[in-house]
Amino acid sequence: MNDIAPLGDMSAEEFLRDYWQKKPLLIRNAFPDFEPPVDADTLAGLACEAMVESRLISQDASGEQWQLQHGPFSEEDLSKLPASHWTLLVQAVDHWVPDANALLERFRFIPSWRIDDLMISYAAQGGGVGPHYDNYDVFLIQASGQRRWEYGGIYGEDSPRRDDTPVMILPEWQAQESFVLNPGDMLYLPPRVGHNGVAESDDCMTYSVGFRAPSHADLLRQFTDHLGEHLKSEIRYSDADLTPQDSPSEIRNEAFDKVRQIMLDYINEPGVLEDWFGQYMTEPKYPENSMPLPESEQLSIAEMEGYLMSGGLVYRNEGVRFAYRIRDDKSIMLFVDGKACEVSARQMSFIKALTDQPAVSIKDASTAEAFATLCALQAADAVYIEE
Repeated sequence: MNDIAPLGDMSAEEFLRDYWQKKPLLIRNAFPDFEPPVDADTLAGLACEAMVESRLISQDASGEQWQLQHGPFSEEDLSKLPASHWTLLVQAVDHWVPDANALLERFRFIPSWRIDDLMISYAAQGGGVGPHYDNYDVFLIQASGQRRWEYGGIYGEDSPRRDDTPVMILPEWQAQESFVLNPGDMLYLPPRVGHNGVAESDDCMTYSVGFRAPSHADLLRQFTDHLGEHLKSEIRYSDADLTPQDSPSEIRNEAFDKVRQIMLDYINEPGVLEDWFGQYMTEPKYPENSMPLPESEQLSIAEMEGYLMSGGLVYRNEGVRFAYRIRDDKSIMLFVDGKACEVSARQMSFIKALTDQPAVSIKDASTAEAFATLCALQAADAVYIEE
């Protein structure tokens, strides 16, 4: 798989300018001769694992009765599925299958800290999840079989929806465009565009590349929670300049101005918002699965150097999120799975290689500081070495 963005003859600049978060785009043969890194049997196996998030959505032929089941499933559950009108969805397949994670590298014309995960769905004839909308951008890649996609209209929380189904269904949705995707075709949909996909074959597999788009409510709530965790209770509202007022019940503009200034002081304090945001946007999707490596398997700095010098590669763990920011003094804050650490400006090329490439070698990491950073990341199970 090459590093070219899967946009056909379109450049990344043109796509971002004319389509990203603006309007849908169908790209025929975006992945020529596409060979899916995950087949139906592998996907079914993942759906049976307790640590993997999976769902099974089924409906009757009329589309009136819907059923939602959450995994893990047993082999018996999957063997008893009817002949048609069901969809198995497995979330974050990129966390578990390195070749699936490699597919996401093709989408790094979007900042990697915006990428959420790769979801894969497998549907029998007539299977789908009903007309709905998402609050995030999504690329829908047809991996096998055929699926008819329809889209049209912009929807939101106030849009009518059925209250008698376990999944969100838009009852008043009207399609504006309709077409069948074949293997290798891809459809891009911006947030809130109504869409509906229905399998037109019994081996319909669709890969969905989704993106992180926190709500303003989440941003404000998480930032204030972060601030509150680091502030002493003695730091309080104060008004040493208080003067008498005619009505003691009135909250005067001076008080509002003080509170507004308190908020602004924290937002404008250098590095506070930036470091919080880097940690927030790299928080693990499944923190319960994050576990440090046993001490017996951790490399020392000398061992890491020797391993790289012998031609070994150090790989980013598929389920770990990496990002960094350059501070005003040119030092670097490295963000890994919601945690931050400072790295000297001398390590800029190493950090770019570590976060932008699937693996680093001795040409990328050749200093004691780089070896030490890799050792710390390996101990945290954020990177791993070849066996």
